[in-house]
Amino acid sequence: MLDGEEFGRLFETFERTAFRLETLAVYDVEEERGEIARFLAGEDMGPEWDDNPWVRSMTDKGKSVSRVHILRSPLTDYLRYELSAYPGNIKAGESIGIIDLAKQEVTGLPDHDFWLFDDRDVYRMYYTPEGKFLGGEILPADRLTEYQGYRDLALTHAVPFAAYWERHH
Repeated sequence: MLDGEEFGRLFETFERTAFRLETLAVYDVEEERGEIARFLAGEDMGPEWDDNPWVRSMTDKGKSVSRVHILRSPLTDYLRYELSAYPGNIKAGESIGIIDLAKQEVTGLPDHDFWLFDDRDVYRMYYTPEGKFLGGEILPADRLTEYQGYRDLALTHAVPFAAYWERHH
């Protein structure tokens, strides 16, 4: 498994595209706990909320960042927090789609998260049932076509975030 530093390097070394499939209703990220508490308390989220600098650091270099989040309504507190942050990610250049399994059935997608970098490297992510990140691994090249298919299937069924948000917010 790759450690956090090695995982972070993938974002510095990809050249063109990074795609993320998200599947969990809760992610237990220690660095986000204070921000989630502020969000749930209705406090101001600050300027980074409106234009995500992490996304911008990639898109300003001409790189494409996209994700599809698979979820079920009703939303968890974590998902309300995360979806509320997505407009700032979009402003920074990320393309985001939503698949709400309460509204449509989609078969053939994995039950786990992954990143696909440059249509070349698949980084499979592992989490505890509570959403704590355990690590991940670069999958062998013979799995690439499978994960490209997952990405394509997710993109085919995803509703653009703006359309989803307009209906649910």
